Amino acid sequence: MTNYTLQASREWWSQRWLELLDSYRFKKRLERGRNYARQGNVLSIEFQGAKVLARVQGSESEPYKVSLSLDSFSDEEWGYVVETMSKKAIFAAKLLAGEMPQNIEEVFTANGLSLFPFTLSDVHSRCSCPDKANPCKHIAAVYYQLGDRFSEDPFVLFQLRGRTKEQIISNLRQLRSANVEIAETTTPEFQELSSQQQYSLNLNINIDRFWQYNEPLDSSLVVIAPSTGETVLDVLGSIPLAKEGENLASLTAADAVMKYLDTVYKDVSQKAVLAAMNVGE
Repeated sequence: MTNYTLQASREWWSQRWLELLDSYRFKKRLERGRNYARQGNVLSIEFQGAKVLARVQGSESEPYKVSLSLDSFSDEEWGYVVETMSKKAIFAAKLLAGEMPQNIEEVFTANGLSLFPFTLSDVHSRCSCPDKANPCKHIAAVYYQLGDRFSEDPFVLFQLRGRTKEQIISNLRQLRSANVEIAETTTPEFQELSSQQQYSLNLNINIDRFWQYNEPLDSSLVVIAPSTGETVLDVLGSIPLAKEGENLASLTAADAVMKYLDTVYKDVSQKAVLAAMNVGE
């Protein structure tokens, strides 16, 4: 199997795209495109808004220009879709974590839409080559390469329908911030989410400032206590400088080291308490 077929097989949304290609009745055209994709003839793929622009090397020295697009949803339609997403913790959490929910299509069908095209005739494509057939092998090669793009970034599917990843996440966060309910976090649906996904739903947390507290502490909350006298040496025991069979001089050296370290630890503890109480230097 090639890299793109191996990769696409791991994500259901990429597999759906490949199934759409397999449903095309003119198999030989797609097979030529598949070979082009395998051979690296697709030189570049980039987005211009919701349109895919690609350069495919054919038999001529100059690469052919391919464009591909789907019908974009209107702002109103996207508004309904994102609102539906925001009401489901599983959808919002996975999308905010960069994952594609398994049953994401339910959100679109609930609003009378389809994320995936039904047939290849729903995909609008053009190529600068002289071949009048559509898809030609250059367009077909881009179809297969898009399977890779979908696998790497599921938000590419949304971009083909007129919304970027940044737009969707921003809209989701706005709606979640306005509508999220604390009770939702106790539902079985929420409990099934991973910790990363649950974190994604807590939209008011700024991780860069999470450990900062810039307000003065109430004095009753701060308790400074001197050391109990027990140090880490008491927990760990004597330093094993001497081994069985060695002379007493080594044992005396170990005792001396322990006594010295005990003095150091107690001195450090005392200075720490004084520093906490702003006493001395």
